[in-house]
Amino acid sequence: MKKNILIVGGSSGIGLELVKILKQDHNLYTASRNAGPLQEMGVQHLPMDITGEVNFENLPEKLDGLVYCPGSINLKPFKMLSLETFQEDMDLNFNGLLRVLKATISKFSPGASLVFFSTVAVGSGMPFHTSVAAAKGAIEGFAKALAAEYAPNLRVNVIAPSLVDTPLADRLLNNEKKQEKMAERHPLKRVGTASDIAEMAAFLLSDKSSWMTGQVLGVDGGISTLNIQ
Repeated sequence: MKKNILIVGGSSGIGLELVKILKQDHNLYTASRNAGPLQEMGVQHLPMDITGEVNFENLPEKLDGLVYCPGSINLKPFKMLSLETFQEDMDLNFNGLLRVLKATISKFSPGASLVFFSTVAVGSGMPFHTSVAAAKGAIEGFAKALAAEYAPNLRVNVIAPSLVDTPLADRLLNNEKKQEKMAERHPLKRVGTASDIAEMAAFLLSDKSSWMTGQVLGVDGGISTLNIQ
């Protein structure tokens, strides 16, 4: 039986890869500012800026899954980050998620799976990550509380990646030297791909993960737990 799944931010990067994985077997609904290749793929798309007003009236009566993909990477020394940057990162990463959930929480069917994204930098202190770690840290705490509040009716899990080769990370990987340096930092000696993360999201949406909730899962090439220097 096909599930109804809403993917917010599905027009590029990890979200788009997840659409490719799921589109044959599920009814997908996507929301983002731009449709990108989604319309050519025959996927239903809702034009939406989640930092503003959100409207999900065109969704089906019941949803079986939600994936919230929007994120940011502002890697600068703390003294160079303005309060506005912190506020913008929090609004995109966390407040946008709240807006989406407030508009959809009544639509989730029993057993529905919610998947959010954090970063390895929340669990492992990393310089120049203060803004993104603050915003994603809010997601981790919120997800665990939400999972407890809505158990056993909803499952809520978080994926915490390390650096992934997506358009969002382009300036960090835009030449061969940077790619080699970033790969070397990871025990598995490569940066992540969109497929690495999307496959985990697909697993969390599936019944194969039906006994998992309230988890923060590192998909990070081993960088959060292994020290092989």
